[in-house]
Amino acid sequence: MARVAFLGLGVMGYPMAGHLAAKGHDVTVYNRTREKAERWVAEHGGKAADTPRAAAEGAEFVMACVGNDNDLRAVCLGETGAFAGMKAGSVFVDHTTVSAAVTRELHDLAAERGIAFIDAPVSGGQAGAENGQLVVMCGGEEEAFARAEPVIAAYAKACRLMGPSGAGQLTKMVNQIAIAGLLQGLSEALHFAEKAGLDGRAVVEVIGGGAAGSWQMLNRHATMLDGEFDHGFAVDWMRKDLRICLDAAEENGASLPVTALVDQFYKDVQKMGGGRWDTSSLIARLSRLEGD
Repeated sequence: MARVAFLGLGVMGYPMAGHLAAKGHDVTVYNRTREKAERWVAEHGGKAADTPRAAAEGAEFVMACVGNDNDLRAVCLGETGAFAGMKAGSVFVDHTTVSAAVTRELHDLAAERGIAFIDAPVSGGQAGAENGQLVVMCGGEEEAFARAEPVIAAYAKACRLMGPSGAGQLTKMVNQIAIAGLLQGLSEALHFAEKAGLDGRAVVEVIGGGAAGSWQMLNRHATMLDGEFDHGFAVDWMRKDLRICLDAAEENGASLPVTALVDQFYKDVQKMGGGRWDTSSLIARLSRLEGD
């Protein structure tokens, strides 16, 4: 069992840190809102720290799951940042979805201190975090990954090293690009079924087991048809991720016309007041356009 610090107790980090404690790791948590850290300790044991540095002191592994590039820099750098408290030979594992650029920047700064840095964004959403069934895609050195993988296993059903620093974040971009196009296609399909007078649930029962089937279809079609979006991965966060994808595409020359279009569709959903809705709320935009 390891001494672990976990930075960021949002909808993903809170249950992920809980799985670490349940597996017997010695966990110290940090959250910008102290009350949430104290609530986590009341539920799971362990300790709460006032700063990332204090949480990281003496830890073999420091896990982070925060909001964006700037949030990640804030918990890593400066006098109160985690790097200042980490010992040489320890490993920082970043589960935040951020740019590959900030990942490589922090990887190099960590290396100057003798700290290994693994970028390890996740897929599986809130349900995957709560059930310990996340898919984790990693970038970094093989030796550091081999040390971190058994700890990550507390909340992962699959964990793979994809390449050097930044490769995990690039793989997560592939994941988000695929999901964005898929959800728009699913939204249009279900919208068409309703306009054609078909029973959407019956349609999914028929086509869900064939070539059109997907996790999104099987797990989201019912709530999409019912117009329920108070769950899952928020549109605001998806737009943040898609901006990372589109910026990376500008750098590497990839053509992402559908991704760019769906990003604008999500902007429409935000204007409808759906920034915190699940990403499957793209169907609500179609209904609004049709005046339903």
